[in-house]
Amino acid sequence: MKDTTKQDERIAKMTFASVYPHYVHKVEKKGRTKAELHQVLEWLTGYDESALQKQIEDKVSFETFFKNASLHPNTPLITGVICGYRVEEIKTPLTQQVRYLDKLVDELAKGRKMEKILRSNA
Repeated sequence: MKDTTKQDERIAKMTFASVYPHYVHKVEKKGRTKAELHQVLEWLTGYDESALQKQIEDKVSFETFFKNASLHPNTPLITGVICGYRVEEIKTPLTQQVRYLDKLVDELAKGRKMEKILRSNA
């Protein structure tokens, strides 16, 4: 696997608020709702609506966003390829967490059933 140190550093410094509108646009373009996106975000991170809004308003980095999150215990069940990498093989924890989020947003946009996205039957 190639060295991703620079990419990992870039991801850590990127703000969640800068990427969030892209997540919203992606899912709404495919007929899903912002409420469904928030359901996925809450499942993954534990952030309810007001906590999520605070993260956006405070323009926290992804590093802070995930440091303060309470990741769902079924998060390791998120597998597959995103941005050319298998999420289960990513070595840097923060990068893996961001890619978990990207993977869930992709699944939502592709019309996958919510119970499958949220790994309910595990």
